[in-house]
Amino acid sequence: MLNNIKNKIASLGSELVYRLALLKHAPNLPALEEGDRIIINALKRDGVYVTTLAELGLNSTSDLLKTAYNQLSQMENANNDHLDKKWPQIYTVTDLSEISTWGREKRLLNIIENYIGLPITFHGVHLRKDFKSENQFGTLLWHSDAEDRRIIKIFVYLNDVEEKTGPFEYIPRSLTSLFSWNYWRIYYKLLKSSYLGINDEEVKEVIPKSAWKSCIGPAGTVIIVDTKKTFHHGTIRTEDRSALFFCYTANPPERPELCTQYWDDTYPKMELREQVENSR
Repeated sequence: MLNNIKNKIASLGSELVYRLALLKHAPNLPALEEGDRIIINALKRDGVYVTTLAELGLNSTSDLLKTAYNQLSQMENANNDHLDKKWPQIYTVTDLSEISTWGREKRLLNIIENYIGLPITFHGVHLRKDFKSENQFGTLLWHSDAEDRRIIKIFVYLNDVEEKTGPFEYIPRSLTSLFSWNYWRIYYKLLKSSYLGINDEEVKEVIPKSAWKSCIGPAGTVIIVDTKKTFHHGTIRTEDRSALFFCYTANPPERPELCTQYWDDTYPKMELREQVENSR
């Protein structure tokens, strides 16, 4: 009981420090380009903003795509047809400058800092291939991420994504706001799952499927999402899907130990594989 009280007091103190930091940094937020306020407003309202690489028009997009498709062609055959659960194939590509340069574009960083409200850090990038699946498991279950109080992840589709390809799907934040009964019902179910995620049928008991938003789109579709504030998942698919995953939080994040996967040895690094192959 005493430990619970201490934890609650520490949590309240941490939240107060966070709120004061937001107020202190507000006058120092970078200026936004005309029209980019739309992205901030969408993130605050829905938790998600969907666009395309062409619409964003960042200078490094051509190099990003060239390198991403080159690396994608080098990914090994997963040889997983016999498995019931086909876990995604993930490579860390943070060290590839052509990819990280896009993630560090000043305009992009300005948008993210204005949304997060504090100085930010870019943790890195995963190149990820998700395989066809008939069952919900892993990130196919509905969940929210835990690295920080606000987290921006940017997904860039590298192939056309339709319903059969398993698009990213989410519930608009307005339907699960902190002060709504839906929020507490959803997160009670998450608590019972030990925060591993809940399936479609459990979500339907709280939020009807008609309210879920599916992000289909051609190759080059860009999804900017707060994966902490927005309840989301990947969907069951009959065809593979490939994408880049960029990750940003405040600097420092609330839980830095969850962010190391974007630059440490949790996943193999494509750059290291290239070096080995070139040395043969």
